[in-house]
Amino acid sequence: MITIRHEEKKDYMTVENVIRQSFYNVYMPGCYEHYLAHIIRDHEDFIHELDFVLEKDGKIIGNVMYTKAKLIDENKNEKVVLTFGPVCILPEYQKQGYGKRLIEHSMKEAYQLGYDTIVILGNPGTYVRLGFQSCKNFHVSLENGKYPTALLVKTLVPHVLDHHSWTYYESPAMAFDPQVAKDFDDSLEKMEKIHLASQDEFAIISRSFIE
Repeated sequence: MITIRHEEKKDYMTVENVIRQSFYNVYMPGCYEHYLAHIIRDHEDFIHELDFVLEKDGKIIGNVMYTKAKLIDENKNEKVVLTFGPVCILPEYQKQGYGKRLIEHSMKEAYQLGYDTIVILGNPGTYVRLGFQSCKNFHVSLENGKYPTALLVKTLVPHVLDHHSWTYYESPAMAFDPQVAKDFDDSLEKMEKIHLASQDEFAIISRSFIE
């Protein structure tokens, strides 16, 4: 039985552990995503209405969290958009459709709340199947004018970004001190930090740009 519901305070430690298990050694030896979840819930840009857990037979196996971000067009007009992350499914339940189900549920809820655009940093190979496209397709760049390969956009309302050029700014909620994050991780049950090929793949994708 699958249930998707809002995260509750009693879930916080469980969710952070699920995030930690899901991300450990994927993008770096260890991970910091669970620390981000630990601090992000109290930020003004965090959207509690879009904080969901996925349960299988009563066990939390996945989570998605959203925060506000913004786009600024060539006329300095500001548009509030969404970004999600951390988003995860426990490793033993991955590639079984649970992540897709969780994200699609959250995007429907985002649309119902009146949001029309989601911008994320992620692996295109994972997210194109969910309707995300290259940021360049929507003329969405970073402040330096570059189009990162990993910067992906999905519009929940067709053509909402048309006829403008946009600069993306993530929320300050996503910023944290890596040393504090390391200390937080070190205070938890020990997990082995190792090098995996996925870390090299992430390094390539995260440092590449579209011309």
